This record gives sequence, C-alpha cells and structure tokens, in this order.
Amino acid sequence: MSAEGISKFDLVIAGVGGQGTILASDIIGKAAVKENMSVRAAETHGMAQRGGSVVNHIRLDCELGSMIPMKGADVLLALEPSEALRYLEFLSDDGIIIVNTDPILPVTVTSGLCTYPDVDAIIAKLEESHKVKAFNATELAKEAGHPQSMNVVMVGAVSNYLPVSVDTLVECVRELVPQKTIAINVKAFEMGRYVTQG
Repeated sequence: MSAEGISKFDLVIAGVGGQGTILASDIIGKAAVKENMSVRAAETHGMAQRGGSVVNHIRLDCELGSMIPMKGADVLLALEPSEALRYLEFLSDDGIIIVNTDPILPVTVTSGLCTYPDVDAIIAKLEESHKVKAFNATELAKEAGHPQSMNVVMVGAVSNYLPVSVDTLVECVRELVPQKTIAINVKAFEMGRYVTQG
C-alpha cells in the first residue's frame, strides 16, 4: 500500500500510558490539517498514567464519525506489542501493522501474578492474518538520542503510508516536541521512516 493517490485514510494508534501515543496522533493530525484535509480523531485511555491501554483513532478526509469501525483501519500503529493484539479487530483485512517489539510489562507481570506473552509469538500471531512491520523502535530512539523519542520513530515508520507529505510531518514534529529535543526527534523520525521503506 502506498500513500500516493490516497487521501481518505484511517489509522489506529495503540500504546500504553507514558509512551507518547497522544503526541504521535497530534503530529499526524496537525500535518493533515496543514495540507487541508479534514481530520476526525478520538482518544480513549484508561489509567494512562499507570501504564494503562491508550488508543487513538485518526480519520483523514473522512466525512463520518471519529471512531473507526471494526475492520476499518488502513494501518494499526502499535507502540507496544501486546497492544497490537488488543486492537487488531479494528484493522482491515488488507491493512498493515507497524509494531514496536519492545514490551512494557504491566504491574501484574512484574509482581508475578501473570506472564507476558512471548514477543515472537505475538508477531507470529499478527503475521497469520496481516502484513507486519516489526522492529525495536525503542532501540532506534536510543540511537537517535533519547528513548522517549520512540513515538516519533513510530510516526516516521507510518509516514511511508500516510497521505501526508514528509516535509509537513517533519515540520509538525519540530513544532510539537520540546525545543531542546528537536534534533533528536527529527533524527528519530528519519530512522523510523527508513525501517519501513521498500
């Protein structure tokens, strides 16, 4: 799937509290607005500050409601592997999953009450039904200069599919991240973009 020639585009971004899911959706939404697209967005988050599940729906050039229907999303952007499984039902049959393979272990796992599924098994399960681009975005963020830029790595990764120009996305990264982190975040964006090219 290429972004060229498409304008209507439905994206689900899933992660856990503290990963920067909302900033990622803000960058994409602002870039779309700059390119005169209509943007509808919806956020649902549970106990976001405590690592609870966070999901954002972003609909570009869509005249309908802000919530993406089941099997309606073009791309599922998962900032955490188990969250990709949790929101898989929103992805269309020919949709693409872009997933950060670095897990965030919930308290129930760290306290020994539960076990976290094997990440390779999660990816294998996703690959049974969809095309998957899986990589460790957290490691790329560290290489770019700071692990907290992982969300911008993921925006870079999805940029190859969005009907929005790269220049506009980078402009919005520069506008929305803290000023002293601009260089790190632009590098993070470029590293993420490189991973999903081709």
